[in-house]
This record gives sequence, structure tokens and C-alpha cells, in this order.
Amino acid sequence: MSEQQQDHTSETTDVEGHGGTHAVAAATAHGQSVVWTLSGAHVFPVYDAAVGGRDTVAAADGDTRRAEREGPLRLIDVRHEATAAFAAEATGKLTRTPGFAVVTAGPGVTNTVSAITSAWFNGSPMVVLGGRSPAGRWGTGALQELDHPPLVAPVTKAAFTITDPTQAAPELDRAFRLAGQPHRGPVFADIPMDVLFSHGSASAPTGAHDERPSVDDDAVARIARLLAEAERPVLVLGGDVWADGADTVAREVVTELGLPVIANGMGRGILPRGHECLVTRARSAAFSGADLVVVIGAPLDFRLGYGRFGGNDGAPPAAVVHVVDAPSQLAGHVELAAAAAGDLATILRGIADNYGRHRGADHAAWTSGLLERHRAAVAADAADLASDADPIHPARIYGELIPRLADDAVVIGDGGDFVSFAGRYIEPMRPGNWLDPGPYGCLGTGLGYGMAARVARPDSQVVLLLGDGAAGFSLMDIDTLVRHDLPLVMVVGNNKSWALEKHPMKFLYGYDVIADLQPTRYDEVAVALGAGGETVTDPAAIGPALDRAFASGVPYLVNVMTDTEVAYPRSTTGV
Repeated sequence: MSEQQQDHTSETTDVEGHGGTHAVAAATAHGQSVVWTLSGAHVFPVYDAAVGGRDTVAAADGDTRRAEREGPLRLIDVRHEATAAFAAEATGKLTRTPGFAVVTAGPGVTNTVSAITSAWFNGSPMVVLGGRSPAGRWGTGALQELDHPPLVAPVTKAAFTITDPTQAAPELDRAFRLAGQPHRGPVFADIPMDVLFSHGSASAPTGAHDERPSVDDDAVARIARLLAEAERPVLVLGGDVWADGADTVAREVVTELGLPVIANGMGRGILPRGHECLVTRARSAAFSGADLVVVIGAPLDFRLGYGRFGGNDGAPPAAVVHVVDAPSQLAGHVELAAAAAGDLATILRGIADNYGRHRGADHAAWTSGLLERHRAAVAADAADLASDADPIHPARIYGELIPRLADDAVVIGDGGDFVSFAGRYIEPMRPGNWLDPGPYGCLGTGLGYGMAARVARPDSQVVLLLGDGAAGFSLMDIDTLVRHDLPLVMVVGNNKSWALEKHPMKFLYGYDVIADLQPTRYDEVAVALGAGGETVTDPAAIGPALDRAFASGVPYLVNVMTDTEVAYPRSTTGV
């Protein structure tokens, strides 16, 4: 066992029972309240422990839904294992503690691979427990016999098989701890069916967490000096600022220092819409004109020009500073002027404490200039947001939606062009309230993310924005929303195409193929599954339809037919 895999379990009372009891003990020790799953016999003991056993089910007087809700772990079963894993990933994003998915052996596990990979790219803490063919039958061709850990090892922090029922609690305790330890990510474990059904006794874990290593104070002081001396600095706040619990400190520090900020991923909302330092809509001018760019809690990937900034009007390239939650995340493809790794709140406080010790350059004019550009860009959106065009301009949907969003609304994007418009127009008021597929770009996250948001934020608006292409991946899980009483508002931007591919192919070749879809009545699919819904073809009808959706108290899908020819004006392709 590697150093990373060593058992640091804090022991209290004993756990008695089958392997499922031990698994649930570990999950609850780490604050889990929900297990996302799709029924499979290989993992029945986990369900038995989650509901509290036969006596608890009997006490529910035959109401199995009540038993599923009221046991030690709430059971939410979905229609495809990918949705279960995406829901676990979103739980990790929203709560900043690992989500938990349990799936059956073989195809149950392989159906989760895209979601696990998304969590790997997103740094989302989650634990996936898979069933496994019986150890006593291994090698004889048992049903769904597959060695899962090698399949997911490249996209997990650890992947292993539990071979003893009494080790289920300590090994899953390790899995939850590792998943939640920076840099966060998915951990996979499977357990053979005969082992999971076996009984035993073991000490129960308490869910204790390892302490983080200290921060390099000299590196922090160097970053502060570079910031103080820069004439045109820019800060990028990424999703790990939220995940690391540094969002409040980040807002305080950038406000105190008056530094211009670009928000990235779940870093959106750390500075609320209208904040005097938020200049996201002046992104191009900021990155091309900067002499120093400090990226905090985000990788230097295609979303940030691979870490190449500055050089505008013959100026030299900008110096780049990378601040991350763990040394493994430091960029190796960019020459860095400085770098720091560790607790992001500690690093941010250290930057603020050291900043005043240096004779700083005056960057007030630079910041105010970017803010003016940002506000001008926002003002220029007004015409499209109010467009009366027929067919409907996709921006009009956001013109109607944004005034109806509460400050604590959770907005989820699952799509290409339609969701790109959302990223342009929607600026969250609070951190942790924006979810999109992230740099892996995996469609089909939406329904899993949506149900996780409803569970994690029961009193908030939850709005799922779906491209019509993306809707095809997971729309059947509206059935899950209905069965488990998980109301949310779904808006499909239906342009009858794979627009993210259609327009670039037409640009490159003068034509496009395999990019057209039907003008499907996705609202009728929702209604057939027990939800509410309607189709909108008139821009003036969008607002009233959204009002009905928010007031319905049920899963409700608004299918808006939009103009196929309106393409999002993107500036990066990701390659």
C-alpha cells in the first residue's frame, strides 16, 4: 500500500454486520446523507444498510419511498448510472465534501467512466463504490466479471478492490478522505459480491481529515511584491478558490487591494454581479494588456489561453503567477514568475499582509478602464437580450430569465452554444451557484447536476439550461425527478442542431453534415414522464412560461424554439 493509501482511521465504536453496513458507516462518518445509485444485486447490502434494514422498512408500513428517504442514507435511484455519478460529482462541487455513488458490477461501473473523468478534470471530490463479481467465482466467467480498477485508475486519485468485509469501513474512510484532500478528485473502490454479503466486526471511522502542509511564506511574499509593483495586474479566480473554502477571503482581499478580477468556472459569484473589481466581460482587453496575470485555483488550460497573456501593441508578454491548492496542479508548460501551492485562504491572506510592504505602482486607472469596458459590454447586450426576432434569438431567453433569478439561484449549464450564451450573460450573485461540465466538456451532466442541486439547496431556485443536443443524453432522468419529488426548472434552447459543430464545419468546409436534429417537443417527453412543460415559439411568451415553471412546484421543462442560424461568437476552440 502506497503512502497515499495508508489507513489513518480514527477508531471509536465497533461496526457489526455485512459489508454494506461497514460501507454506510464510512459514508455517514464523512457527512454523507445521500447515495446516488441504480439498483443492482451486486450491491444489495449497501441498500439494506442505507435504509436501516428490514425492521426499518417494516416500520414504514410498506411505504418504500419513505424508507428510502428516512434511513441512515437517503437512496435516490436514477435511470442511468452516468446520472448517479454526475449527481455525486455535483454534490462534491456544491457541498465541498465528497459525493457518493454506488453502482452494480460491469456495465454499471463502465457507465460511470465519463462522469468519473469529468470529476478528475474538474477536481470534484467524489467516491464511487462498484459491485464486483464474487471473489469465489473469479476467473470462471461469472456475470459481469470485469476487473474495474485498471479502467478508471488513470482518472482517479486511487482505484482499488476491497477484499474483506471488515475492511470496507476503513478503506472507504480512506477513500472519502483522499477524495476530499487537495487536490480534490474522484476515488473508486469495488467490492466482490460474496465479500459484501459477508459479516464481520471492525472499528468505526470518525471521518477525521489529514492536516495540510504549510505554505511557502517566501513564495507568497514574492507574489505580493510582483502584484504591488505591477502596473496592469489581473487576477483570475478559479473554481478551486470555492472548493478550498477561500471564497470569502478572496473577495475581501481583492476588494481591499482594488485588483481587477476575471472569474473562471465555479469562481463565478465570488465577486457578485456589479462588484467594482469584477471585469470578466473585459476579458480580452485584460489578458492582452496585462503585465502580470495571477491565476488562483484554475489550470492554465485552453480556457486561459494556455497561460499566454500580454504582448498587446508590441509590449512584452505578461509575467504569470500560478497559485494552486496542491503542488501537483502547478503548470509545467509555462515559465512562471512565481508560484505557490497550499491552502488558498492562507496564501491570499499572506498576499494581502505582504502587499503593503512594497512601494506599489498605481494601477487605479488600469482597473477603472477595464471596469468601463466591462460595463460597456454588459450595456451592449441589451438589444439581444430584448430581441423580438422570429425565430427566437437565444439571448432573449436570458433576457427573460435573469430578472427572475433569486440571488441564491443555482444555475446549471449542459450544452454547447446555448450554454455558451449563459456563460456570457449570467453572472451569479453568490459563489458555488454555477455549474457547468468544465474543461472535459462532457455533455449529459445536466439531470444529475440538477437533482444534486435540488438536494443540496432545497430552498433555492434550481435552473437547468439544456441544449437540445445535450438533452438527449439524460432527459429520461426527469422520471427520477418526478419519483423523488425533486422540482427544478429546465429550459431547453432548441435550435434543432448540434450548433457547436454545425457552424464551425460550415465555416471550414462550406457545408455541414450530421449536425441537424428534429424540432422535438421535449416538453411532451417531460409531461409523459410525469413532469410539467410547454413549448414556446413567441419571444413574448418566454417570460410567462418561466413564471409558470417557477410557480409549478414540480419538475417543469420550457422548450424554447430558437434560431438555428444564430451562433455563439466564441474566441476559443479548445485546441
